[in-house]
Amino acid sequence: MASLFAEELAELKNMKPRVLLQNIINMAMVGLSALMFWKALMLVTGTESPVVVVLSGSMEPGFKRGDLLFLYNDATPVKVGDVVVYQVDDKPIPIVHRILRVHQNQDGTMEYLTKGDNNQVDDRGLYPVGQDWLRPDQIIGRARGFCPFVGRVTIIMTDYPKVKYALLLLLGYLAFHGKD
Repeated sequence: MASLFAEELAELKNMKPRVLLQNIINMAMVGLSALMFWKALMLVTGTESPVVVVLSGSMEPGFKRGDLLFLYNDATPVKVGDVVVYQVDDKPIPIVHRILRVHQNQDGTMEYLTKGDNNQVDDRGLYPVGQDWLRPDQIIGRARGFCPFVGRVTIIMTDYPKVKYALLLLLGYLAFHGKD
């Protein structure tokens, strides 16, 4: 393994500067193209996270762990039965659950109670201490579609970081040597 790495490093050192620069620019263009696509998707869908992966089994049987959800935000009100992705202030990972109840305050603002389809109790235990209802600003988006099992790749890379680094090394290798 070390000799393979040393050979690759020697090959990079022997590469003409113009070819090396071209490969680096190509890699940057791929990354920036993906970023531009993501930003355009954010504008079209109206949400900062247009695609999310279901990370737990709390929404089974409707959505399984590893399903990819496509989110959308529009002006229509959230209603009971909608599957939403929300993020509360003290939790770093968004949660995918269904709207169980809608509550209208005296001032006319709406609040929501959520629950995972496979959970026994509602989500009040997931909200910050003292908060019984989910505020509209905590909802990232509503699920408009899904693609089963595609998100398993993300889960595997999160659970096994070595797989992520191996994949990045493979992509880097192919970027520099794929045209031979």
